[in-house]
Amino acid sequence: MRPGRLAEVLGEPPAPEGTWEREAVYLSAAALRRRIAPGDLAAEVRALAGVVAVEVGGNGFLRITVDTPGDLLDDPHEPVDFPGQWQDLPRTWDNPGFVVRYAHARAAAVLRWARELDVPRAGFTACALSGPHDRAVLRLLAELPSRRAGRDPGWAAYLPRLALAYHDAHERAPAVPRGEEEPGPVHTARVRLAEVVRVVLPGPERI
Repeated sequence: MRPGRLAEVLGEPPAPEGTWEREAVYLSAAALRRRIAPGDLAAEVRALAGVVAVEVGGNGFLRITVDTPGDLLDDPHEPVDFPGQWQDLPRTWDNPGFVVRYAHARAAAVLRWARELDVPRAGFTACALSGPHDRAVLRLLAELPSRRAGRDPGWAAYLPRLALAYHDAHERAPAVPRGEEEPGPVHTARVRLAEVVRVVLPGPERI
């Protein structure tokens, strides 16, 4: 289930909840803001393919569980327009400018390696992104629509969090085959993940 499709039905982007380590959950206050019955809106959302469950909270919020968090990579993604200025030096993990630029560079490198190693770009399977490190990156990417819709997106705090999650995934969940390993669906999926991260995170030309 794509967040974009959820937003079409809800009338606004939902916000992810929890870590997504075990389940992918979104929260929405759309029924309250639109002044419609939460139960009626919940019924519309339940009818969507890819929605596992919709619970209506006592406060009128909808808690929406989706089956495949990786589906969000099928939504279009745009670069984050970060207005701040981060220094490139020092190149340490304490410097957010370095952390973000390096994650952007790593994601770009994955795309080059994938071409060299003939990792298929076609045949993306969202369910292949089931590992904890993949899901951690997806969880943060899921924040983008609701952040963009808000008054204060908080990019200065968000971008380093996304970058650090991608560094973990890059190191612990390789996007390209190693050694004699043949390219498989998980590599295609992780290359797609890298592609989206590269687009979203500012590189040297944008910060």
